[in-house]
Amino acid sequence: MLFSRLRGLRARRLLLLSLLLLIDWQAGSSQLHYSVPEEAKHGTFVGRIAQDLGLELAELVPRLFRVASKDRGDLLEVNLQNGILFVNSRIDREALCGRSAECSIHLEVIVDRPLQVFHVEVEVRDINDNPPIFPSTQKTLFIPESRLLDSQFPLEGASDADVGSNALLTYRLSTNEHFTLDVPPSHEQVKPLGLVLRKPLDREEAAEMRLLLTATDGGKPELTGTVQLLITVLDVNDNAPVFDRSLYTVNLPENVPKGTIVIKVNASDLDEGVNGDVVYSFSSDISPDIKSKFHIDAVSGEITVIGVIDFEESKVYKIPLEAHDKGFPPLPGHCTVLVEVVDANDNAPQLVVSSLSLPVSEDSQPGRVITLISVYDRDSGANGQVTCSLSPHVPFKLVSTFKNYYSLVLDSALDRETISNYQVVVTARDGGSPSLWATASVSVEVADVNDNAPAFAQPEYTVFVKENNPPGAHIFTVSAMDADAQENALVSYSLVERRVGERLLSSFVSVHAESGKVFALQPLDHEELELLQFQVSARDAGVPALGSNVTLQVFVLDENDNAPVLLGSGMGGADGVFNQLLPRSVDPGHVVAKVRAVDADSGYNAWLSYELQSWPGTTRSPFRVGLYTGEISTTRALDEGDGTRQRLLVLVKDHGEPQMTATVTVMVSLVENGQAPKVSSRSSVGATVPESSLVDVNVYLIIAICAVSSLLVLTLLLYTAVRCSAAPTGGVCEPGKPVLVCSSAVGTWSYSQQRRQRVCSGEGPPKADLMAFSPGLPPCPGSADGLGEPSVSLDSHEKPRQPNPDWRYSASLRAGMHSSVHLEEAGILRAGPGGPDQQWPTVSSATPEPEAGEVSPPVGAGVNSNSWTFKYGPGNPKQSGPGELPDKFIIPGSPAIISIRQEPASNQIDKSDFITFGKKEETKKKKKKKKGNKTQEKKEKGNSTTDNSDQ
Repeated sequence: MLFSRLRGLRARRLLLLSLLLLIDWQAGSSQLHYSVPEEAKHGTFVGRIAQDLGLELAELVPRLFRVASKDRGDLLEVNLQNGILFVNSRIDREALCGRSAECSIHLEVIVDRPLQVFHVEVEVRDINDNPPIFPSTQKTLFIPESRLLDSQFPLEGASDADVGSNALLTYRLSTNEHFTLDVPPSHEQVKPLGLVLRKPLDREEAAEMRLLLTATDGGKPELTGTVQLLITVLDVNDNAPVFDRSLYTVNLPENVPKGTIVIKVNASDLDEGVNGDVVYSFSSDISPDIKSKFHIDAVSGEITVIGVIDFEESKVYKIPLEAHDKGFPPLPGHCTVLVEVVDANDNAPQLVVSSLSLPVSEDSQPGRVITLISVYDRDSGANGQVTCSLSPHVPFKLVSTFKNYYSLVLDSALDRETISNYQVVVTARDGGSPSLWATASVSVEVADVNDNAPAFAQPEYTVFVKENNPPGAHIFTVSAMDADAQENALVSYSLVERRVGERLLSSFVSVHAESGKVFALQPLDHEELELLQFQVSARDAGVPALGSNVTLQVFVLDENDNAPVLLGSGMGGADGVFNQLLPRSVDPGHVVAKVRAVDADSGYNAWLSYELQSWPGTTRSPFRVGLYTGEISTTRALDEGDGTRQRLLVLVKDHGEPQMTATVTVMVSLVENGQAPKVSSRSSVGATVPESSLVDVNVYLIIAICAVSSLLVLTLLLYTAVRCSAAPTGGVCEPGKPVLVCSSAVGTWSYSQQRRQRVCSGEGPPKADLMAFSPGLPPCPGSADGLGEPSVSLDSHEKPRQPNPDWRYSASLRAGMHSSVHLEEAGILRAGPGGPDQQWPTVSSATPEPEAGEVSPPVGAGVNSNSWTFKYGPGNPKQSGPGELPDKFIIPGSPAIISIRQEPASNQIDKSDFITFGKKEETKKKKKKKKGNKTQEKKEKGNSTTDNSDQ
């Protein structure tokens, strides 16, 4: 029958345990439940935890699979090869949970990438490994022989460290005729075990008896414990003290001060005198813990607190008491005081932060787990119920995962450039009154992501560098800022490689990768390269790398590094001496020869002037040289006093700093009229060659001229075909739309207006490449000072075109044209049919007469000089009449000075001398052809021809 009761009780407990496990499984979304018996051997299989959690075996190591257990050491471990949870060390249920009915090990299974946490409960099943143990192996009882039948003597029962059926004890007493055992029911465990007298004692018959009390537990196999009862039969005092109650129950708040009275017990003895005097004391087998916390007054029976009463340490104290009289032998009375400790809110919550996933990348998505937070409060009831909260205004939130476990989760997007570190304060507050709280600070560092490209202060820089700089000269420094951090903000600079002409950009300049300093690798030459435009790239070291570019416009400023060079010097005599024959009968002002020189520089550095140097000891020379034309002419009539050989030293100098010069010697031989050969009225120095030398090269010249002429004719035919196919459908000389041009990429044309006209000459096709500038147009619209962006002309059927960047002369062509550029056209340049005559501002840098006006070239004309000014003198009218063409004019931005000489309309028009800007190669070919034709004419005719290239 006892066995059936035990089995029914076990079944009910198993059913209750199953229901509790089902409820826990539903409450925790990630909980697994396993069970393992205590004292299992090392390596005992517990469960396939990886498979049950849905994790692949291959990802356990990469995802840093790990198991943590609070205050449980390393009792359980997981084999990462097969995902099996096994016993790692000895598990003692009694050491883990004491006498608690339920005992389990809570495991936290944590994996990263992404961070996940699972909760696993491993129930430790009790085995019958602890036998019942009595407080002592022998107990002595003094029983007077006068005790009445059915008198009960309390015995201290055995205790079993196991739980459940393993702790259900049954007692049996060794066979005797005087005593039986009184075992209380299971629901009255507080009532002590008793020894009941069934037969009167007779000291004279048996003064002492020895009995054996055996306790057997309900485990399998059964374990037993015994105690030896030594009963001494007393003779005399036959009334023992009796307590008012056999069980006293007291509620005692924890943390009460020492000296607090718990209870006062009372026992009475029917005897008189000494046999009736009662003395109170704790039972002899009381635990030392109770003795350290409570004290009983032997006379009054008052129990007081002498130690610390802590609910978390023990919730109930069971104090056995005895009351002895002073008779001989003394008789005891027994009772039990049950002290129930009442919980007080004396423990603040405890926060544990673990598994920090830091730093957090600023591009992390909301929902990412930052860290795990567990909360624990040792109090119970409302005092142990904890709620957690976060500090306000942070992009995080708390998510409850299981019981008192939370995850700190990213709630919104992060930006390291705005906030790079968050101090997140987690507050845990219990439900007690007054409530207690605890805080934990989590420093969340935001890791940088390369989401900001380096940025320059401005998109374009303009740099001015003088030519002839030393190699490796530092010309500029670029700097870009990156809002990112560490390697994402490390900016390196490099050139955006391209070709400059036939060479790579890297052969001209370089940029330091770290400092951004730009260096010129070789001396720059203004005559070869006026503007060097390139880009510098700034890239950070992030992955992927981000970058941006900045444009550098390097203007090479001209320096006076080129001396004037005489043209045709290779045709002169030895040592640069040129011979010229001159009849004595020439009139004053007769042009003897013309010195031609060019300067490869620009602006003032290329503005040449001529002076006639006098030889030491010579008288006043009858010759003079034009200041800007280089024409050597007579100043008076020649007479017999003048030597037959006149030696002239002409000095050619520019206007640069420092000034550079060149000299040429002209030997003029005076002959009589009959001896003078027919020569051109305007001979150029170096252009006259003896007849005998020309005879030797006639054949080769004819062949060369024919070849060049054939190529030129073919080129002109192709060019005419292309121009005709691209010609507009309107009239041939129909006027174009006026266009206002106020600025250029390299300088400013001060208050100048550009008007595009088609220029007609005779019956030939119009030429649309000549750009004329008229000062009479209104200022640019939309600009306060008449300056604006360059505009392009629009025909009715054409799209806008950018201005031709080749309209300016190259260094070599400009040098050749500086002192001698001629526009030879017969007739008047006029607009198309029905169009107005073009009014030209007249400027000449080659006017020898002072009254012809003054020319003011720009300062630094090589780069930023797009505006020449002219002051009209008394000799030049300020404005030409209608239909008239000025003698000379200048193109702003160019050192070229164009002279236009008007011939009679009947003269043959040499169109090869008409200069069209933007067609450099064609102009060069025409010049070569013209030069060949002139040589041929001089050879055949041998007479004077009009020089139409006068400047």
